[in-house]
Amino acid sequence: MNATECIKGRRSIRTFTSEPVSHELLDEIVEVARFAPSWKNTQISRYIAVEGAKKAELAEKCFEAWKGNADMVAAAPMVIALTYVKNRSGFERDGSYSTSKEDRWQNFDTGIAAEAFCLAAYERGLGTVILGIFDEFKAAEVLGVPEDRGVAAFIVIGHPANSPEAPKRKEVSELVTYLS
Repeated sequence: MNATECIKGRRSIRTFTSEPVSHELLDEIVEVARFAPSWKNTQISRYIAVEGAKKAELAEKCFEAWKGNADMVAAAPMVIALTYVKNRSGFERDGSYSTSKEDRWQNFDTGIAAEAFCLAAYERGLGTVILGIFDEFKAAEVLGVPEDRGVAAFIVIGHPANSPEAPKRKEVSELVTYLS
């Protein structure tokens, strides 16, 4: 599969079979995702693979704002907490901000890492969906995330139960502007 096929073929998968995701396969995916670019090569993204009782606790306590997300997490074989090291991306060594985006650059870096992770999973036959509606403070507490890290997103991962069609996309002419 080439990059274009991978990017155009990957979908957000919301239903999964009960087949578990092997830890060896997950390690392969993270091996690829770790090459995602980051601010000054800070490599702030960290992954917490959650299964079993801890996953059930996450679903129950951390996704109250959107029941659909709670149901997906509960039903999937695994969910990944995508976390980041705080105060690194977008900062200079003295702790000052490098740009007017201040600490928001960490969101860009974890977004790149999330997409690299999802594409690597798709290439290996797994489905993923990135979740952003959750209580990040409860999630950090449930998962025991260290104080120097934050929770950026959750990625539900598993063997897809279906293969949805691609949603309609905007035309290129709507997306690009040329200036000279």
